Amino acid sequence: MRALISVSDKTGITELAKELEKLGIEIISTGGTYKKLKDDGIKAIEISELTGFPECLDGRVKTLHPKVHAGILAMRSNKDHMAQLKDLGVDTIDLVIVNLYPFKATILKDGVTRAEAVENIDIGGPTMLRSAAKNYQDVAVVTDPADYEKVLSELKENGEVSLDTKFYLMQKVFMHTANYDAMICDYIRKERNDHDLPATLTLTYEKVQDMRYGENPHQKAAFYREIGKRKGSLADAVQLNGKELSFNNINDTNGALELLKEFDDPTVVACKHGNPCGVGSVAVAGSVSASEGADSAATEEEAILKAWNKAFEADKVSIYGGICVVNRKVTLELAQAMKPVFLEVLAAPSFDDAALELLKEKKNLRILKIEDISVPQDENALDLKKVNGGIIVQTIDSKLYDEADLKVVTKTAPTKAQLADMRFGMRIVKYAKSNGIVVVKNTQSVGIGPGQVNRVWAAKQCIDHAKELINEDALKGAVLASDAFFPFADTVEAAHEAGITAIIQPGGSIRDQESIDKCDEYGIAMVFTGMRHFRH
Repeated sequence: MRALISVSDKTGITELAKELEKLGIEIISTGGTYKKLKDDGIKAIEISELTGFPECLDGRVKTLHPKVHAGILAMRSNKDHMAQLKDLGVDTIDLVIVNLYPFKATILKDGVTRAEAVENIDIGGPTMLRSAAKNYQDVAVVTDPADYEKVLSELKENGEVSLDTKFYLMQKVFMHTANYDAMICDYIRKERNDHDLPATLTLTYEKVQDMRYGENPHQKAAFYREIGKRKGSLADAVQLNGKELSFNNINDTNGALELLKEFDDPTVVACKHGNPCGVGSVAVAGSVSASEGADSAATEEEAILKAWNKAFEADKVSIYGGICVVNRKVTLELAQAMKPVFLEVLAAPSFDDAALELLKEKKNLRILKIEDISVPQDENALDLKKVNGGIIVQTIDSKLYDEADLKVVTKTAPTKAQLADMRFGMRIVKYAKSNGIVVVKNTQSVGIGPGQVNRVWAAKQCIDHAKELINEDALKGAVLASDAFFPFADTVEAAHEAGITAIIQPGGSIRDQESIDKCDEYGIAMVFTGMRHFRH
């Protein structure tokens, strides 16, 4: 029996090779692997001795040779194959232990050049792996050091690797090479800054963890991460406390994080079941936002505490068992305010030591540290949704609206403070499920109506919740934001009855004039953005 060993990841390879040598298995090796085995006292045949052809082109060509691939691919049960091997003077190779050039590690390095990345694309390795996997009935192929013990155990017990194990190893090979090629494809797409959706879409993700279950206990689930640097994402989070994240925790927290990234000022976002339920934002005194009429505080610490109070006061009921994300350090004062509230997840860029110790008293609170929590998602990122028989793919909704496109369509123009609240409201409604209506006042959400089948229901739900959860006065002088146009003037009517004095919406309905006329009748300022934000 002969084994070919050629590995970049040399974890455990010396120990494995020694055991193979004890079993009388002849070892063939290449380049750096051969040198390591030789230095460790293991007798190995260098690949050029087998092929009769020297390694060349800085090691780019060494295993691409018929004496290697014929020895791997020959079907032992095929008499013609075996006769041809004999005529050609080729011996079989029965065990292939190969892992690939470190392409992933290379592209993750800071400052890596395109030339470095391309040089770390393995050619011979994937070819050997695919050859061995194709002939899995006769060849055991190992690409993962975690499988060394399993293969070695079977060789010791039975003198061979079982067919079932070979089939399992075959599956791992094609998963590994598909992942490898997809990484290369993704790297090239980004290097070319290619914004087009490709003719064929090949994606690769690496498992972070299995989960107890999915959205419901009868569904299996796991969390996979994209390969590459994903600053500010859940895949980059460090968990400091609590049980492992569930499927729903991850889904809901991701939605809260994406909304949080819309804000530069100290902001707190509370979410429940993927929808925002309370949002508060407070500018620091002297900042641009503060000068535009937004609520402000003297310091960052005061501002984030005030933002929490706003988010909590917006909906004290729905926040129970919800998700809270914060874009500033959690201070002891903020932790003290949060502690009485039952939260599933709390995410922030950092925590004061005393704040963290206090919050850790809540054993089930999942505390996540995401250092770059405000870093926006890559504009080239894709948004994917599974449908029966395929997936639908789009670029992410990375814009809010262009200031130059804002159009005041009513006789009454919004004040500077109302314009600030309009922007605040549109940021929130962008992340509420459609049909979505959000009412805000002084950079605080006072009512959120998501996921209704018509727009006036969303508005009425939003208004009713504000009256019930805060008070009647919360709506007086407030701003209403809509994710899409008004098909009828009934939403304006509901807004007026509640005391709302300004509206922002995309516009674009054939009946826009009815809504404009109704606003003029009531003295409501209305602005069109020209940009819809459906979220299904």
